Amino acid sequence: MTWSEMQPLLEQACWDTLYMVGWSTLIAVVVGLPLGIVLVLTDKGGMAANAFANKVIGQIVNVTRSMPFIVLMVALMPFTKAITGTTIGREGAIVPLAIGAIPFFARLVETAVREVDGGLVEAVQSMGGSTWTVVRKVLVPESLPSLISSATTTVIALIGYSAMAGTVGAGGLGDIAIRYGYQRFETEMMWITVGVLAVVISVIQLAGDYTALRLHRRGRGNGPAPKLRFLKNRADHRAELDLELSKSSN
Repeated sequence: MTWSEMQPLLEQACWDTLYMVGWSTLIAVVVGLPLGIVLVLTDKGGMAANAFANKVIGQIVNVTRSMPFIVLMVALMPFTKAITGTTIGREGAIVPLAIGAIPFFARLVETAVREVDGGLVEAVQSMGGSTWTVVRKVLVPESLPSLISSATTTVIALIGYSAMAGTVGAGGLGDIAIRYGYQRFETEMMWITVGVLAVVISVIQLAGDYTALRLHRRGRGNGPAPKLRFLKNRADHRAELDLELSKSSN
């Protein structure tokens, strides 16, 4: 094949891959983030400890995460067709990609949130902060650099999943590699596809690392981090109330 023949195929394949990975990443983050936080909150010693709920959710996450993606994709075909009306093409791949990524991202979120300093959580609770306040003001902001790294890892894993999805007609770079590189013995097309995947993955990894590093440095830069500002404001408010009460009593 000549480059003029390869170029439109590669451009369309790149767009299809980014389309599938983009939507499935969005779904995985929207669902996986609260799921990972729930796993932390319902664990033993958590703010909403519930052993039964934690075990049930954890088991579902473990089973889904341990299932090979190609098997999961085939098993979900009836569900995928009910949702999207098709089991092939990029729309047909988004559902299994998202479902495969949700438990993967949820476990990464759980690990990131567990690294948050427990003293900050206790400080907010001692000031009357609710569970939602702790999550919104401490757990998520404090673990944000790790969450960005987790999202980056999930995106890269999804690119690999999307390549496997190409074996069953999902489109994208994996489909190009199978149809042209393997079935038609177009070696040049195969290696170009590998090179494009390597470039895409490298760019995403660099962007994720840069963003996480900036957030980490911002948290250690001049001025208090978001959670410290929150604690300081609550402490100042408490001090003002105590001062007013002492004056009124005198």
